[in-house]
Amino acid sequence: MSSVTKSPVSDASAPAIAAEPGIVSLDQVSVRFGISASAYEAVAGVSLDIAAGEFVAIVGPTGCGKSTLLNVVAGLLAPAAGFARVHGRKVAGITAEAGYLFQQDALMPWKTALANVAVALEVGGVAAPEARERARALLARVGLARFVDRYPHQLSGGQRKRVALAQMLIRNPAILLMDEPFGPLDAQTRGMMGDLLLSLWSADRKAVLFVTHDLEEAISLADRVVVMSAGPSSRIMADHRIDLPRPRAINEIRLEPAFHEYRRIIWNDLRDEVMKAYGAQDGSGGAA
Repeated sequence: MSSVTKSPVSDASAPAIAAEPGIVSLDQVSVRFGISASAYEAVAGVSLDIAAGEFVAIVGPTGCGKSTLLNVVAGLLAPAAGFARVHGRKVAGITAEAGYLFQQDALMPWKTALANVAVALEVGGVAAPEARERARALLARVGLARFVDRYPHQLSGGQRKRVALAQMLIRNPAILLMDEPFGPLDAQTRGMMGDLLLSLWSADRKAVLFVTHDLEEAISLADRVVVMSAGPSSRIMADHRIDLPRPRAINEIRLEPAFHEYRRIIWNDLRDEVMKAYGAQDGSGGAA
């Protein structure tokens, strides 16, 4: 299983996170696309454990397989080697315990915000009146009490993202899988969404696996930041514990000296991998 790199920012007396099987475990997972000898290996031999209630962010260059790992945990993609476990059971098929929030929302344009959230319960057999009552309460928690009857095209990008977040949370999943969920939003709205997510997460401390290209977002939100190498055959090259105090406010925590030290240390891990990825994309074959 993966080990955790204890950051120099941390108190030397603080214990490192134990590398024990968690609510989510990846064990030597490799994913290949194609069946020929020239098949592309996206990730190779990745092991990672996420404890109950732990917020783990994954960063890495474009195309390194971050979303691929989420899809393995979700049961949307079967690995070529190794396996994922959820609650100690091997993933085989869709992971019912997980909620998945994608970069682009999947709201139905012909349904109101209320109906979009309620439908997540209705398909599971919850009666429509109860589903709508619970949806209304959750939309109020994400600040949309006055917008429940609006359609997606009548909402701002941040409001649509809050509807999608409520749609994921209403089933009360034990695990939250989030793939660049705030990527399309402007910087100010991203910060507000980050604060909202932390507020909701703090209430019940679900396990979170959060993919982002934004290193500052990762440090602001997470208990650990996992760094992946450039592909192909991407691997985990570093795993940093983030010992910043909670509760956190995004704009305030980024003013702390310790935050900037974490950013410096993790960027040192990430910089060469980003340059490798850019080199591969522009045909130069390596870092500049």
